[in-house]
Amino acid sequence: MKVFSKILLILHFAFCIFQLKAAPPPNVLFVAVDDLNDWVGFMGGYSGQAETPNLDRLAKMGTAFTNAHTASPVCCPSRVAVLSGQLPTTSGIYSNRHWWKPNLPDLVTIPAHFRKSGYRTVGAGKIFHHSVGNNPPECWDDFQRLGFYDDAFARTRRDQFPFVHDEAVPEAFPFSGIKLYSNEVDWSGFEKPESEFDDARAAQYGIDFLNEHRGEPFFLACGFFRPHMPWYFPKKYLDLYPLDEIEVPADFPEDLDDVPEAGKQVALKKYVDMKKVRDAGKWATAIRHYLASISFMDAQLGNLLDALEKSPHARNTIIVLWSDHGWHLGEKQHWHKRTLWEETTRVPLIVVAPQAGEANQVCTQPASLLDLFPTLIELCGLPVVSGQSMDGISLVPWLLNPSKYRTQNAVTVHELRHISVRSNRYRYIRYIDGSEELYDLFSDPNEWDNRIGDPSLTSIVGRLSSELPRQPAPEAKPYTQFEFDPHSYKWTDKANGSIVNGSR
Repeated sequence: MKVFSKILLILHFAFCIFQLKAAPPPNVLFVAVDDLNDWVGFMGGYSGQAETPNLDRLAKMGTAFTNAHTASPVCCPSRVAVLSGQLPTTSGIYSNRHWWKPNLPDLVTIPAHFRKSGYRTVGAGKIFHHSVGNNPPECWDDFQRLGFYDDAFARTRRDQFPFVHDEAVPEAFPFSGIKLYSNEVDWSGFEKPESEFDDARAAQYGIDFLNEHRGEPFFLACGFFRPHMPWYFPKKYLDLYPLDEIEVPADFPEDLDDVPEAGKQVALKKYVDMKKVRDAGKWATAIRHYLASISFMDAQLGNLLDALEKSPHARNTIIVLWSDHGWHLGEKQHWHKRTLWEETTRVPLIVVAPQAGEANQVCTQPASLLDLFPTLIELCGLPVVSGQSMDGISLVPWLLNPSKYRTQNAVTVHELRHISVRSNRYRYIRYIDGSEELYDLFSDPNEWDNRIGDPSLTSIVGRLSSELPRQPAPEAKPYTQFEFDPHSYKWTDKANGSIVNGSR
């Protein structure tokens, strides 16, 4: 009977591959979300009480990878990793201080590869990092930048956001009532039309494209900014979360006692802000606004999915949804991203491929956002990227068989070159000074008990540490070493006067 089952599985796999090769090129709807942790219904975060009907709906349409992890716990390097298939230790793009294009002028990204392969590539919102210089024209036939209409006064860096409309800071700012480390760190619901918010504009761009496009296959990217700060959204979304029903994470100050000094420094980097929020009695209020931001984003996703389902593209469009990294809301005494623990590295990842796999599948094997580029290459029958190594692997085998054992684990690289390896059960962290952590997520999902000294787990440490990148690439030049012209899309290296043309 087992032999017969294996034969059926092989035949099914062969049939699916035949379908992939015989069918016309599929379209791709590529949805990015910012700062979204596991507080979504299908992942069970926040006690499973987050109102995310459209994320849950999308998960049921295809395969939800519930043990997926980011390659970097901060925006720019995470997105470069997703869009290039390379870890920061391969590319050298470790932080938000790095422009990828002038440092890596020949790097091929997902939209550029699709465009070169005959696809019409269009997008809106936050796909690459949203600061200026991260969406080279080579990638897009058309792209709608974030307008920041809903938080323009929070954007004071004119060198990074030259297209932001000038807007006076309101007298009521910060609306949270607490001045924290940046103008971005604020929250409020507003009484203004939903259509005026950037995420609604990004969704509408996608809706209009789906309604109007006919012809060549397309790669449509839609980047939702929420729940990135500031948590601004239509006020009605607060009604989903009564303040007296908000749960805050377990307050466990002793949690850091068994964390090495390098890990404590990471955790406590934003402790001052965490303390300000707590001391002001606004911990629950802040969490309420994070949740409302998620639900606002979820509603925009729903509008986009509705448009796709009503369009002629519905039966031949692959959907991919991912979040660039998670967010701590008090766990590990931390109020931010930029750590290597579960709240920051674990992210929603959903793949809906009409010709590969079934609906309503769940894969609990470790997966990485690095896997998206090779996955899309295989699903769409594109050529491999010549001369460019990739650190991820195709997820197609797990679309066809979600329970298939995976030997390659998920690696996450912190901007200080601390590194985490996440397997199906364990998380191993090695800091740049050589200190370590090990957690058993089956028995300790909150990562409260560092087991690094447990002799019974020595072999686990050895196996996971063997997956650490061996020769990390040197850090790329920071954006301060370049002069950038956003109109010609050219960079001038201040050190030698050389010019990189971003449109090639």
